[in-house]
Amino acid sequence: MAHSGPVSWGSRARAALLYAGKGAALSHDAAAFVHRSRATPPRVIDVCIPPERRVRPTRGIRIHRGTAVIHRRSGFPVVNRADTALDLLGATRSDDEAVGVLCAAVRAGARPSEILDAAERRPTARGRALALEMLGLVSEGIESPLEMRYHRDVERRHRLPHAVLQERQVVGGLWIRADGVYPGLGVRRELDGEVAHPGGRTDRDAWRDNAVVIARREITLRYRWSHVAGTPCRTTVQVVAALRSQGWQGTPHPCGPGCPVR
Repeated sequence: MAHSGPVSWGSRARAALLYAGKGAALSHDAAAFVHRSRATPPRVIDVCIPPERRVRPTRGIRIHRGTAVIHRRSGFPVVNRADTALDLLGATRSDDEAVGVLCAAVRAGARPSEILDAAERRPTARGRALALEMLGLVSEGIESPLEMRYHRDVERRHRLPHAVLQERQVVGGLWIRADGVYPGLGVRRELDGEVAHPGGRTDRDAWRDNAVVIARREITLRYRWSHVAGTPCRTTVQVVAALRSQGWQGTPHPCGPGCPVR
């Protein structure tokens, strides 16, 4: 029977696997979509084949050769989540992209230890060094490029105390989760990225900030990408002022000439 409607992504993916032949599996962006660490289906279907085989390139299919671990998911043979994350890391162009790939993989169910194991199995993988460097941050609780920048450009470069990440507490009878809490100092910080806050600050965010002030007498500092990526030193000055108002007696350090942190 002829099919006259649009061809679904799943049908295209199955056709790509048939074209690639024995031992083929979805990989890279195609695998990320199947694993749900990528939200939209890629236009080009990435397929991994065993290293001893050769397949002629063709339009709409990108052929890779390798020895990744293959699982079956949603009816497809697919490179596992850890190897997929490592493959995608090799194509990133910045630390922000790298952290985004790792955070998406972990949110989709990949354990940092699995990605480290994949890196150990593949010593020549292009994304290996980046995985080893970034996974420590993800294991600490960093869940986005924005959080990585705050940790690196605000806290670490200016020698501030490190916030405890993804802290869960009961406030006003409800469980809430803070992006970061400075223990014993009555200061928390919330980072409004596009993933968690696509329209900016929400009514729930406002309620939570007010409830924290009432119940815990804590200050909530809320920052967006422009504050952390665009003016990290200026943001640090405000964080230091909040910490000092709550009793912090540490010494911040300027990150370089012209830095306003004193």
